[in-house]
Amino acid sequence: MQLLYTVNVITKDIIIPYVNIKITNEGVTANQKKKLMEGATQLLVDILNKNPKTTIVVIDDNWGIGGVPVTE
Repeated sequence: MQLLYTVNVITKDIIIPYVNIKITNEGVTANQKKKLMEGATQLLVDILNKNPKTTIVVIDDNWGIGGVPVTE
């Protein structure tokens, strides 16, 4: 699992925190993904004083390298 970065997305003069987490074939459950989303959101609240209601967390777990899915 790799937390790549946090980016602020600007939409109509509103800055929205955006976190993208990339996961390979690690058998992460839906409940674990939910906890990752909650935890990442809470980190931004605690450390950067971001609003949790506008924080976006995306978990990518279906991607490939060189045309081959990482799950193969």
